[in-house]
Amino acid sequence: MDKSEHFSLVSMPMDALRLKLARSPIPMVHGPEWSVDKVVPVHDLIMVLEGKALYEIEGTTFEMEEGEALLIPSFTRFRGRFLDGHPTYKGMAQHFTLNLFNRGDVISTMNLSYKARFKNWDNIKPIVELCLKADTDRATDVSQHHQFMVILLAFLEEAFQSWKDEPSMPTSQDQLSVHIIMVASQLASDPLGYVFEETLAEVPYNKDYFRRAFRDRIGMTPQKYREQKRMEYAIRRLDMGLTVKQVAEELGYSDPYFFSRQFKRHIGASPSQYRARPSKWG
Repeated sequence: MDKSEHFSLVSMPMDALRLKLARSPIPMVHGPEWSVDKVVPVHDLIMVLEGKALYEIEGTTFEMEEGEALLIPSFTRFRGRFLDGHPTYKGMAQHFTLNLFNRGDVISTMNLSYKARFKNWDNIKPIVELCLKADTDRATDVSQHHQFMVILLAFLEEAFQSWKDEPSMPTSQDQLSVHIIMVASQLASDPLGYVFEETLAEVPYNKDYFRRAFRDRIGMTPQKYREQKRMEYAIRRLDMGLTVKQVAEELGYSDPYFFSRQFKRHIGASPSQYRARPSKWG
């Protein structure tokens, strides 16, 4: 599978992730004399709005410009300096931590590129600018957490390479959480349902134990989670104009009526009701 099939934070229940902002967003407005050499005890995401800068992390240099972001992991020394060609270097830095299931740092469980370009920069840029309007003398609020979560997930989707695998720690709760999110990712990426048993067979845990842990963290069993994702796929296909029978066949249901009952159980309306009332169900 490619990296997009492995990356599933955007499809996780929002209460699975715990974002903490160590401080308000840091406005960056620097001139030609600017440089920095420091270590931050939390993760630091730098987003560029204007101009260029050169950063060095662990011996690797990164030239940054508008639409790009740089993740500096916690307790990592980095250097930065102004690059000529523009009168100012502007952007935003945000110090943060991100925990999975309130148990451990999710950033440390992923292999990430330090630098990434936002593919939807036209949508992300106004959010960054909105963050910079926050009162830096006040504590962060819910809206700031939401705004930065949108930015962070967009960055992680581009920077993500793979999940770190530590088979020598099969019983650690952090590693169990990683396996759960990997299984959730694979189930979400396969709504047609070809890898369900294979996916569960690959986890290095007792199957009943894993199902209980999955339910505790996700809020439903792997089977129900998979079915929920299949119904979300059905919604997208119905929105594209497919008939109920066509969608049922795509999902492998030989009986469209059974598919309709499953759809109603998860969505709250039958497929025909959903198509007839898009303003309410869409």
